Amino acid sequence: MDSKTALTWSWLNVLTKKRYDALAQRFATLRDALHALDARLLHEIGCRKETVEQVLRRLQSFDAAAYAAELDRCGITFVSIEDTAYPQQLHTLPDPPVFLSIKGSVQILQQKSLGMVGTRNMSHYGRRVVQEFVPACAGAGLVTVSGLAIGIDAQVARETLSAGGKTVAVLGHGLGSVHPVRNAQLAAQIVQQGGALVSEFPLDMPPDKYTFPARNRIIAGLSVGTVVLEAGQGSGALTTAALALDYGREVFAVPGQIFDVHYAGCHALIARGHAQIAMSADAIFQTLGMLSPTLAPGPRYSAQNEQEATVLQCLSGMPQQVSDLVERTCIDASIVNATLTILELRGAARNAGGGQWVLC
Repeated sequence: MDSKTALTWSWLNVLTKKRYDALAQRFATLRDALHALDARLLHEIGCRKETVEQVLRRLQSFDAAAYAAELDRCGITFVSIEDTAYPQQLHTLPDPPVFLSIKGSVQILQQKSLGMVGTRNMSHYGRRVVQEFVPACAGAGLVTVSGLAIGIDAQVARETLSAGGKTVAVLGHGLGSVHPVRNAQLAAQIVQQGGALVSEFPLDMPPDKYTFPARNRIIAGLSVGTVVLEAGQGSGALTTAALALDYGREVFAVPGQIFDVHYAGCHALIARGHAQIAMSADAIFQTLGMLSPTLAPGPRYSAQNEQEATVLQCLSGMPQQVSDLVERTCIDASIVNATLTILELRGAARNAGGGQWVLC
């Protein structure tokens, strides 16, 4: 379809793939359908009364040339489902977005991608999971895909960029702004480092309860598989996993402790056979038919004294509070704290946040 027609339909934010197909059968072109657009036609394609009123208001005030200029000013590429630049992975979906706005690399959407999603209420263990899985996936050449929400999504993007990888953030609103605002700088970094921000919505579309499920299907659709890094019951990440399963894509879930409510959603996916258990990134690579990156491990740090040896023996990949280490080592808290600081400086231990420590 011509650019003006595509921009206009996108601005109206009413054209699902089902409606697109219905109009394509009824009219010679989508331009003809646009010229015939009125309340009756909108009702016939399934629009509710309030939607009809909103669409007609937006149509009346739309200036295609001004909108195209604004997209250009923002550095946004606009593609329709009819364009060759449209991501091939999305063509196979039963409900693909008809239009996409892309800020950053358009070509990256054709590369092998992995959805990496999770809760907004990220725990210290969840952060540790992201720190373990994401660099390995980025190092294997996978593009990570998430939603740029606070919590796991934003952490996936940060860890990908820190590892020198590329990431795609699919937004549940128009690209005219970034929500939450605190992630605006992160969004800019994604674009600067060769990634992309993606949305199916017009520039002025705000986030709401309907836009996020729509966003989730694009995350699942762009990706060869989806990894749920942390999710409690009711987490939106479970919606993404369910969509990926419906699309015939691989689904993985990272387990937590059985008493941890932050991982109840992950455990449910695994228990129902809806997701493969992912104990490491290697399990993902094996399922996807990829070779694990060959990283030569550095020499293990050798304890310099008895206190260091005792603390190192009690540290593991599971984050622990200093108070727990004091109890397990039977060493005075001041000595444990000093020893942890030295071990961190020497690359043998790391503060995982919230006063919790892990073995490097």
